[in-house]
Amino acid sequence: MTQIATPAAIHSMTAFARAEERGELGLLAIEIRSVNSRHLEPGFRLPDALREREFAWRDVLRQRIARGKVEIGARYEPVNGLADGVRLDQELVQQLIAASREIEQLARHVGPLNPVELMRMPGVLKTREPDQAAVLARADALLEQALNDFLAMRAREGSVLNGLIEERLQGICAEVDKVRERMPGILRHFREKLLARLTEVKAELAPERVEQEVVLFAQKLDVSEELDRLLAHVAEIRRVLAGGGAVGRRLDFLMQELNREANTLGSKAVTADSSWSSVELKVLIEQMREQIQNIE
Repeated sequence: MTQIATPAAIHSMTAFARAEERGELGLLAIEIRSVNSRHLEPGFRLPDALREREFAWRDVLRQRIARGKVEIGARYEPVNGLADGVRLDQELVQQLIAASREIEQLARHVGPLNPVELMRMPGVLKTREPDQAAVLARADALLEQALNDFLAMRAREGSVLNGLIEERLQGICAEVDKVRERMPGILRHFREKLLARLTEVKAELAPERVEQEVVLFAQKLDVSEELDRLLAHVAEIRRVLAGGGAVGRRLDFLMQELNREANTLGSKAVTADSSWSSVELKVLIEQMREQIQNIE
């Protein structure tokens, strides 16, 4: 079977395609459908005439699909024998007639042999058998046609998923920018609050001590590394998506890394705005994870 190169793109694991042909060999139809799976799981529902193609078709799937539960169903209806011409097995008919006459001699009350009943005897009517090699060749061609349509649908669905993921990535970048902008104000607020508390208890205000407490607190609240890693993961996700191919597992791992940074960000939050940003990041990551479950 001729292999057609697949362009670099991400593919959804859910798709459907059908190819059908009605001609001198009869009716041939092939359907391919798939759903999500951690691995490639091919399944076949083939008529007896095409059963021998299962192993070859299984190899074709392995070459062109990495993940998904893929089911291939085929239907074959040969040309009606009466329309394609029939012939009598004359030798067999003569033998049946001779046998019938012998029976008449043994049992005279038995009626003459009915021609219609004679034609119903196994082997009396001979129909032309289809060319098996031609049937298999046409089935291979139909599989190629259906598989190309199937992969094209996977690519279209993958493009949609790519767009949905990119929207979430932009949302993550926006939240990172918000947190960066708020951090100086958060530190100023803490410094003012700390000074006010020391004034209330009439403590000796040692400027060096105050500044030291501010620095220590700032280090505890410092989320610059987490924000940098979030952006690094976003860049890596975009790189993986641009490279195409079977990237679902890699993306799933990156979702775990994003979620780890979002959790750390939440644990360091000291304002409602910071907590909300952490929650929003987790929502965006979970939305991406749901989409990534459909990617090959």
